[in-house]
Amino acid sequence: MTCAFAVMVAFAVVLARLTLDPSPASVSIAHTNLHPGATIKIYLDQPAFRDAVKQIGGNVLLGLPFGILVPVLAPGARGILKVLALTAIVMLLVEMAQGALVTGRAFDVDDVILNTSGALVGWLLLGRRLGRAVHARRRKA
Repeated sequence: MTCAFAVMVAFAVVLARLTLDPSPASVSIAHTNLHPGATIKIYLDQPAFRDAVKQIGGNVLLGLPFGILVPVLAPGARGILKVLALTAIVMLLVEMAQGALVTGRAFDVDDVILNTSGALVGWLLLGRRLGRAVHARRRKA
């Protein structure tokens, strides 16, 4: 449990560095996106497939630790719907902070969708099993 908490704190620091640091290089291209799928379509329409994988994959990877660590750290939130809701709320707050406070960053609903999808993948791969292993259900006598 302590190890999972330490990993979550380290992940929070990395998440903050990746998403809340100003990005002067992208000031001219940063724009708010409230239309689900619009930015994903732009990524997929890029001529370099590697760039699309980097953008989409990076956002999915940012959500992955939520799906793994939330069931371990919060036994009451082990279910898939609670993990996804918690991830979506946290990522929504991060995106709102980016859009409101950081030059060169903007709110993008597709980032929230991709991050939450990453949490789903993490929960399916490890989170569900780790949550059960750490917080075994007690049998009624």
